Amino acid sequence: MTETLSAPEAAESAGGAPELSVVVTLFQEGATLEELHRRLTTTLAAFGRSYEVLYVDDGSTDGTFVSLERIHDGDPHVRAVRLKRNVGQHPAMHAGLSRARGRIVVTMDGDLQNPPEDVPRLVEAVEAGYDVASGRRAARHDSWGRTLPSRLINGMLRRFTGVDISDFGCAFNAYRRDAVEPMLGAIGRQKFTKALVLSGGATVIEVDVGHAPRHGASSYTPLRLTRLALHVLAGFWPQPIQTAGIVLGSICSLASLGLGVYGLVYWITNSDFPGPLLLGALVVAVLGVQGFILALVGEHLGRIQRVVEHRPLYLVDREL
Repeated sequence: MTETLSAPEAAESAGGAPELSVVVTLFQEGATLEELHRRLTTTLAAFGRSYEVLYVDDGSTDGTFVSLERIHDGDPHVRAVRLKRNVGQHPAMHAGLSRARGRIVVTMDGDLQNPPEDVPRLVEAVEAGYDVASGRRAARHDSWGRTLPSRLINGMLRRFTGVDISDFGCAFNAYRRDAVEPMLGAIGRQKFTKALVLSGGATVIEVDVGHAPRHGASSYTPLRLTRLALHVLAGFWPQPIQTAGIVLGSICSLASLGLGVYGLVYWITNSDFPGPLLLGALVVAVLGVQGFILALVGEHLGRIQRVVEHRPLYLVDREL
């Protein structure tokens, strides 16, 4: 079964859409899932809004989905999706967002680093009139190996999206659903769901949320964080190859022009042909041409990439 983008509309047509959907992505969270569900449903029941909880099992192999089946049997608010293989946080989040029926959608990881008790604060911020309530881990309990690359990536995303928030990497957020739906075609293919939604012009307010140490090792290794940084450059920096090519071409062209003019003036005033200097100007001119060719190649590669990326983000194994 492949991804479905129209699930919210189909679900609404069946009636009974809740006010609030909470999408929880899970990977190897069998040990903490029962506690997560207990704390989350206690919070939601006291909050007083109609709700549903959508758990997305991202190909776990530790019995996470067995626990989900048991939870689903005992709680009519619960829906669950199991993906055939581990595809990563953002495609898994897409599986939940595309099925969410609530007017407001909260996203969170299932590792209990963010307390479920903070869900009402995020929802109330959206109800106050914002499209996005962006979770901000004010007291972050991660190692420097996580926080330093995170600061770099946050800086790049602020620069490329033009949105001045401090924590793009926090998955604990609330969205007005009509702000998410236009971006469903890109969510999952691009990482940083929040950055995608905000890049479309959604209004945002930051809300401080709790952050606890993670149980067990993080899946975000230094290599994976480096790949995330490259993904940000490729996905959010407008036409990076074109920009690099244009900069290279412009600098080399100006340098070549300057060297050429200087060489000609030197030749005229000193009656001495500056062969090496003019040869250097020619070499730099060729580099300038190559820079502009690189920019043109980058434009074509970008168009090809947008055309050919039609394979499904994930395959669904089971739905409850």
